[in-house]
Amino acid sequence: MDIELHYEEAGSADAFPLILLHGNGESGAYFKNQIPYFSGRFRVIALDTRGHGRSPRGAAPFSIKQFAEDLNEFMEEKGIACAAVLGFSDGANIAMEFALKHGEKLKALILNGGNLNTTGVKRKVQIPIEIGYRMAKRFAGKSPEAAANAEMLSLMVGQPNIAPEELSRITVPTLVICGTNDMIKDSHSRLIAQSIPNASFSVIKGDHFIAGKKWEAFNREVDVFLKNIGL
Repeated sequence: MDIELHYEEAGSADAFPLILLHGNGESGAYFKNQIPYFSGRFRVIALDTRGHGRSPRGAAPFSIKQFAEDLNEFMEEKGIACAAVLGFSDGANIAMEFALKHGEKLKALILNGGNLNTTGVKRKVQIPIEIGYRMAKRFAGKSPEAAANAEMLSLMVGQPNIAPEELSRITVPTLVICGTNDMIKDSHSRLIAQSIPNASFSVIKGDHFIAGKKWEAFNREVDVFLKNIGL
């Protein structure tokens, strides 16, 4: 890897690893209510994705697929042969890409507010993102800030691109979880769950950010799922 990813770790180093992947423009700090909760039973690792938080941008492509490869290399560097991965928003998309390519390194998958492509995002949310991206791209040559903003928004404009039928290759226990008023269409979240063999599906009252705003209910759902599969 051309960079060293920043991460926060809690819990026993001998416990089973639970890796947390944040959303667009965020950092591992998003999981401030999950890290202490799950560290009693797991080795919790909250990563900062490439170019997010305290992780450097590096020279590799700025894409969901690259972030999945970064995760794979991080696990190899840390000697983590297998882990449970919880991804939120773009983090869920990274987790799906990782599962499709490195499924043998997964014991469980929790997908919170992920999407297969931009059609899964409600138009009232997606349209402003696309407008913002076009504006930032227009000024990218003159402003480093605009260039960085355009690159960040590009993750939500042309990515991800996962076909529902590809998800049939994911064979690890999976929980798809979203909010009742999520920015991801309910039908799209259900499509993801239905496309992954034997996936569980859960809806919590709230918006896209249920892990932050409704963390008690969110943690409880994730906890029950993990215990039911023996973790």
